[in-house]
Amino acid sequence: MGKSYSIGEIVRGKVTGIQPYGAFVSLDEETQGLVHISEITYGYVKEVGEFLTVGQGVEVKVLEIDGEAGKISLSIRELQDKPNNPKKDEKPRKSLQARVDEHDEEGFNTLKEKLAGWIQQSIQ
Repeated sequence: MGKSYSIGEIVRGKVTGIQPYGAFVSLDEETQGLVHISEITYGYVKEVGEFLTVGQGVEVKVLEIDGEAGKISLSIRELQDKPNNPKKDEKPRKSLQARVDEHDEEGFNTLKEKLAGWIQQSIQ
């Protein structure tokens, strides 16, 4: 590895290769890291090539450094604003008690109590 990098550092690099699992980014003359497909953007990424191209300049955040293996994990997504999840129509929720029909006692009988009724129904 060339220059020393630290976790959390934001660095400018250049995409040097694209694979189905992510993109390789050159950080300096001797150091390159991988932006895993899950770290490209928020949401689903089917193909890395739809978001990045070889030679493209990118800003990345250093996530992990494995000095022994000489690997650096990078993220583009970490530098993006997290999208707001649109909430479903906010309908006031009824309490469980309000949803239960209190006149429907049959649903709350024990099996022993129901069995006699079922036998009677099957005979008729």
